[in-house]
Amino acid sequence: MERRGAATAVEVKASKELFKEIINAGLCSLCGGCSGSCPYLVSYKGRVILMDNCNLADGQCHEYCWRTYSDLDALNQKVFGVPYGESEMGVFKEVFLARSKDPDIRRRSQDGGTVTTLLTVALAEKMIDAVVETKLDADKRPHGFLARSKKEILECAGASYEPSPVLETLNHLPKDSTDKLGFVGVPCQVSCLRKMQLNPPRNRVNVDNVKLVIGLFCGWTLAQGFHEFMKEHFDLSNAIKFDVPHSPFHTYDVYTESGKQSVELEDIRSYINTACSYCFDMTAEFADISVGSGRTAFKGWNTVVVRNKTGAKLVEKAKAKGALETQAIPEESITNLKRASLGKKKRTLENLIALSGSKKDLGYLDVSQDFITRFLS
Repeated sequence: MERRGAATAVEVKASKELFKEIINAGLCSLCGGCSGSCPYLVSYKGRVILMDNCNLADGQCHEYCWRTYSDLDALNQKVFGVPYGESEMGVFKEVFLARSKDPDIRRRSQDGGTVTTLLTVALAEKMIDAVVETKLDADKRPHGFLARSKKEILECAGASYEPSPVLETLNHLPKDSTDKLGFVGVPCQVSCLRKMQLNPPRNRVNVDNVKLVIGLFCGWTLAQGFHEFMKEHFDLSNAIKFDVPHSPFHTYDVYTESGKQSVELEDIRSYINTACSYCFDMTAEFADISVGSGRTAFKGWNTVVVRNKTGAKLVEKAKAKGALETQAIPEESITNLKRASLGKKKRTLENLIALSGSKKDLGYLDVSQDFITRFLS
């Protein structure tokens, strides 16, 4: 298939171009891929900050950003051994429903506790030595965290819906570390990690040590002042869980030990990160396993997408240990998931075309014109 000709080779750029083209243009998802690897770039309260002028001509901060040129074929070949196809939700082997058999994990987790269970099994079975994931600080801001025990993994359970610079924690790890790592992230974070693995960093973290990647379904994150909004409307010091329940509900819920407080989704839509309008991936297509909610029909369960042998092996271990319960998912639910994923792809293509003014310039996405026509039709 004919590919767009705008990016047959990667132009070397650094932080100056990163800020001009991505961060200041409202395209940054705060994945953390650029920060932590460089003394000049740090994440701070939902932003990427340039601490000092950088005159490097070959900074990998620009190269690894998921909003800069990304060859989907090369990424898919790296992870799955085949070119990027035209499936609504990427390469996968099977889809089913799952939940933890541990009631404490289910109580502390977002839905069915599947991610937490898979991580604890991977740790116990020596598939990994530690996992890079997101944890909330005392102010309930999300940040990257290196969990080395079941206790620490449990401390990371749940979601905040704010962007987490989780890759910053990975970038901080020493180059000579031999720890086998797990990684948990939303689609933009997973994609950034895979870009790093495609062309590994120089003189810092060995990304080939990442042996397990669990992706989380994601439609959008809440940024651009949302944390200040929460501080004004909720007692965050006592918050223990955040949730956006599926239809027919249209609220953002904050749970405390004494109950639940809610605001209407319409009241917080203005805080949706503008960068999410240009995200092509809803189901973390480059992960080994992708996990989302079971939605209203299967409350307390997770939808699980196993994408390769690594993911399948972990699921089988979890079931064999009696840690994970699974059941078949109705075909209608798979159809709905594909429809939602396709809808996000279509909206993203339309937004990218509107941004550039041309179907031949999709910004960071390198795909064929046939591909564009197929998803827009």
